[in-house]
Amino acid sequence: MSTKLWYTSSTWDWNQALPIGNGRLGAMIFGGVQEEHLQVNEDSVWYGGPLDRNNPDALKNLPKIREYIRNGQIPEAEELMMNALSGTPQGQRSYQTLGDIQLYFSGLNGEVTDYRRELELADALHTVTFKVNGYAHRREIFATAADDVIVMHFETEDPAGIGLTPLLTRHKFYDYAGKYTEDTIMLGAKIGGDGVDLNMMLRARVAGGTCEVIGERLVIKGAKEVTLLFSAGTTFRYPNLKETVWEKTENAMQFTYEELKARHMADYRRLFDRVKLDLHGDSAFDGIPTDERLKNLDASDFGLTELYFNFGRYLLISCSRPGTLPANLQGIWNKDMAPPWDCKYTININTEMNYWLAENTNLSECHMPLFDHIRRMLPNGKVTARKMYGCRGFVAHHNTDIWGDTAVQDIWIPASYWVMGAAWLCTHQWMHYEYTKDLDFLRESYPIMREAALFFLDFLIEDDGYLKTCPSTSPENTYILPSGVRGANGMGVTMDNQILRDLFNQCIEAAKLLGIEDELTKEFADACVRLVPTQIGSKGQILEWEKEYEEAEPGHRHISHLYGLHPSCQITVDGTPELAKAARVTLEGRLAHGGGHTGWSRAWIINHYAKLWDGEEAYKNLLALYKQSTLPNLFDNHPPFQIDGNFGAAAAIGEMLVQSTMERIVLLPALPAEWAEGCVKGLCVRGGAEVDMAWKDGLLTECVIRAKADIDTKVRYQDKIQELHLGAGESCWLDWK
Repeated sequence: MSTKLWYTSSTWDWNQALPIGNGRLGAMIFGGVQEEHLQVNEDSVWYGGPLDRNNPDALKNLPKIREYIRNGQIPEAEELMMNALSGTPQGQRSYQTLGDIQLYFSGLNGEVTDYRRELELADALHTVTFKVNGYAHRREIFATAADDVIVMHFETEDPAGIGLTPLLTRHKFYDYAGKYTEDTIMLGAKIGGDGVDLNMMLRARVAGGTCEVIGERLVIKGAKEVTLLFSAGTTFRYPNLKETVWEKTENAMQFTYEELKARHMADYRRLFDRVKLDLHGDSAFDGIPTDERLKNLDASDFGLTELYFNFGRYLLISCSRPGTLPANLQGIWNKDMAPPWDCKYTININTEMNYWLAENTNLSECHMPLFDHIRRMLPNGKVTARKMYGCRGFVAHHNTDIWGDTAVQDIWIPASYWVMGAAWLCTHQWMHYEYTKDLDFLRESYPIMREAALFFLDFLIEDDGYLKTCPSTSPENTYILPSGVRGANGMGVTMDNQILRDLFNQCIEAAKLLGIEDELTKEFADACVRLVPTQIGSKGQILEWEKEYEEAEPGHRHISHLYGLHPSCQITVDGTPELAKAARVTLEGRLAHGGGHTGWSRAWIINHYAKLWDGEEAYKNLLALYKQSTLPNLFDNHPPFQIDGNFGAAAAIGEMLVQSTMERIVLLPALPAEWAEGCVKGLCVRGGAEVDMAWKDGLLTECVIRAKADIDTKVRYQDKIQELHLGAGESCWLDWK
């Protein structure tokens, strides 16, 4: 099983740096022999405080906007929407980088040999080794959730020891820096007038040398070993900021370096070791540096897929732990003060994609920060629903920030006025229940799901016998009317109907499981059957809008109208074959016009082909992701770097091997011929079970299903179907001979 990214050269290119994280703290590590650079982040470093940006003119103009849309006056409707619906101010808060740790080494001017830097995913450990004038040097860095610090350890065989001068910086955007104690330096800042304060500290422990603080720097001389402990935080969590940040380093100082590393690895492996994927590839590929391996991609290098899959799980563990904020557009690895798209939570695909792998790759706890954030959004979303639309319930648009902002973000016709953000996020609560069967979680989450569904009982309008969203857009695409006029907003687009079909049905099923019978549940059921069904167009494709408009960008990166295929299960090969056929036509059309040109979009396409049980096309697009949209450090490239492609593609690899609904489990549904032999352990399925499988010559040879909850379902392999009935804690060996 491939678990190591490694390189034989140093780098000053951020796109070749290697990431570490403990959920809350993150760092990108790069540099060379004489200098190491950790560009560091903390998940709550956001500019500014909460805002009420709900446009006060929205509600009184909503009827006019709808009248324009009904009359086909799309330019007039969209012009009024830009004025009346846009947020005031138009932008939410932005994520920012925390800063940098600069590590300057002295006395390393001789001949450098045997340089190697690596990231071992199985241990979440970054290591640099080299020799100078024949003397060995070793540098290890990790971010530990067990002790909530970043740990840096340096040792050498050189009799002169280690000379090191660490410095904390923050792009000049900070208010104080310097000595905190005799072995600690710190840096702090106020982030916006009404925003949070930040503080970071770096503390040293040396063996066989000296350490002092001079000015803003630690100065270390003649040490055989050096351990640096880094902690940081903001007043978002810690009102007594300096004291709390100091306590984290003080607590970590109670352990030796080896103890810190052992505690870190035990905590991390508890999550990472749950799943093991082995595609029985040629191990010789593991002997090629990762950047060269990627550049000279060989389709038979199945170990690269193992590595990419493991990297995706590593990243989620590293940036989304219980108690942290959810993974944003770049996880917690943002290098900018003003990052692309503000490095926020884009909830018209990207944030949801970040969590597609949480359940099926056995990292259910890593899903929790998203649910916490939905709760943070809820009161704001109720205000937005009432002020903007005169509706009950909970609504959000296509972005949110640390404060759970739900008002319209940006002034961008193809995306800003989409009202499905809360609805899509709430389907993740149901997804978590399906995989875990956790009734306590469902009991806590159902009221939030219900509020999201309640909004649409008031918001939907009647038209041609159906209930439709209005205004409604298909993120982030544009259509062309027969007159040649371009527009993006209309009524009842396909994605809206598919999300609402899921949300209404999930609320109905949740109410049944929780023993709730009330009028509102009946209203959900009545509304659900009045949504526009998913339609097939004249070319055999799934229609994106309510009418068959010409697309302005037929190769568009968003494939919103296939939400029903993935992440939903409304369209399936074995349940709705005609719609599945139409979904394939849709995908082929997108790709024929240049679709999949962003990393996350290609990842979505891989999931779609997996759901169509087409392993060859799924693998073909996985290879295209590696070739066209993967950086040397395996980060997904939008461009620029955006982490959703890593998460989406890792999830897709799991979907190629096993898929599930509450009604059935499908084994090896999209196994490409190239993966002729392999095994996987620990993938999760809906209903509350784990699956271990092995196959040879493309045929399943072993399958064990272990129930974590009572499960009653069917298991399908090729054209064979077996009933499965297990109690919690039971397992069975399925025989397909």
